[in-house]
Amino acid sequence: MTKQAPPVEEINSALPETGVAPAASAHNSVENIITRMSIMKVVLAVVLIVFLWQWFDTHLQINNMQQELARRLTEMDGNNKANQVLVTQVKESMRELSVKVGVLEAHSAQAQNQRAALESLYQDLSGSRDETVLAEVEQMLLIAGQQLQLSANVKAALIAMQQADDRLKRMDRAALNGLRKAISRDIDKLRTLPDVDVPGINFRLDNLIAEVDTLPLVQDIAHVPQEKKFITTTAVREEGAWQTLMREIWEDMKRLVRIENMQKRELPLLSPTQTFFLRENLKLRLLSARLGLLSRDEKSFKHDLQSAQEWIVRYFDVKSPLGVQAVTTLQKLRESSINIEMPDVSASLESARNYRSSLGKGLR
Repeated sequence: MTKQAPPVEEINSALPETGVAPAASAHNSVENIITRMSIMKVVLAVVLIVFLWQWFDTHLQINNMQQELARRLTEMDGNNKANQVLVTQVKESMRELSVKVGVLEAHSAQAQNQRAALESLYQDLSGSRDETVLAEVEQMLLIAGQQLQLSANVKAALIAMQQADDRLKRMDRAALNGLRKAISRDIDKLRTLPDVDVPGINFRLDNLIAEVDTLPLVQDIAHVPQEKKFITTTAVREEGAWQTLMREIWEDMKRLVRIENMQKRELPLLSPTQTFFLRENLKLRLLSARLGLLSRDEKSFKHDLQSAQEWIVRYFDVKSPLGVQAVTTLQKLRESSINIEMPDVSASLESARNYRSSLGKGLR
């Protein structure tokens, strides 16, 4: 067994009195050491606590970072799976597109073959088609020339030439520019001609022909006063007998004496048959004038109008409204000019024939 150390009080009492001061100083130094050791412990404890706190906080942050990293890795894994699905879908789409492209390439090759065949067929038929169109154009130009020569119908000739130019325009061939220029020059010639209102003149002639049957004759107007007298006698039948007798005697006395101008030539009275033929002959004159109008024969046109006007003045009442209107209309028609010098449009026809002939030689 170990021996126990004696207490401090015993040690202090055992010391001699002379050594009290040194013992007190030693006691103070021990307390200082103890105090210093306590401070060191406190400092060490504080340092340890701070270290432990930092370690705990660092450990907590590391855990949070690990959790965040795990979450992000999970998200990246999900995104990778989605991307793999998309990649798979894209591959499938590319595969389908490759199949479709192959089909389209096959169709394109087939279409190119068909196009080549059609181009070959078009080249074979192009010559005959051009010849057909040129034949139609030549026929139109021939009709235009006939309209000008036979009936002087400028409007019909102009329409025919414009249709011919439209046919050439749709062909869109540079080789046809010369022919189109020739047609254009002839069209300009027709457009510069003065405009004659043939439909208007024809309409007025038709109105005159329709009014011939209603024109009053001069011989009909001459008997109107006597008819009026008989009408007035019938209107006074209610008078007395002696008044009627005196009126009849007075009428008979007036008929006994008649004053006439013997120098004035009186027309013979026409029978109903003659009146009918007079009106029909007048209609024929007006129809002949219309024929001269359509054929642009100004001499015949004006001669027929003059004859019709003379007949109306001679046999019909020109003082009546219908007579005045008929004479005025005939006079205005006689003053109008229908004679127009037709231009020569044979240049375009000759050009069409020459081009068609050269095309036929090229095909042979």
